[in-house]
Amino acid sequence: MTIRNAKAIWNGTLKEGKGEMNFSDYNGPFTFASRFEEGDGTNPEELVAAAQAGCYSMFLSALISGENLTPQSIETTAAVTLGKDDIGPNITNINLVCNVTCEGLSQEKFDELALAAKEKCPISRLYAGGTAKIDLDAKLAG
Repeated sequence: MTIRNAKAIWNGTLKEGKGEMNFSDYNGPFTFASRFEEGDGTNPEELVAAAQAGCYSMFLSALISGENLTPQSIETTAAVTLGKDDIGPNITNINLVCNVTCEGLSQEKFDELALAAKEKCPISRLYAGGTAKIDLDAKLAG
C-alpha cells in the first residue's frame, strides 16, 4: 500500500488568517481570498482539480496501453465548482475536458476507455463512491 502525505497549517480567523500547504516539492500559501474570492495562492479545490486531472490522465493512459497502443499525449483539465448547501461550502461538480492524441485508437474504443477512466480512476472513485475511510487523530494543545 502506498501512502502519500501533505500538510496544511492555518493561522488566524477564517477571513483574516492565512495558511500554507506543503507536499512533495510544493510549499505555497492559501487564504480566504484564494479560496472564496480571487486572491493569490492556491486552495483545496484547486488541488482537488489537479489530483483529478492527473489521476484521470494516468488511468486513461493505462487503459489505452492495455489496448497495445501508445498515447502520444493526454491533456486533461479539471474545473472544480465550489457551491454551498445547508451544511456549508461543498464541491458540486468536477468538469473534465480531455484531449488525446493516439495513433490507431478508434473513436468508439476511445469513448469506451474515456468513460471507464472517469468511473474507475482512484480519485474519481473516492469522490463518486466515498471509497476512502477517513481516520482522525485530533489533539488540542494546552
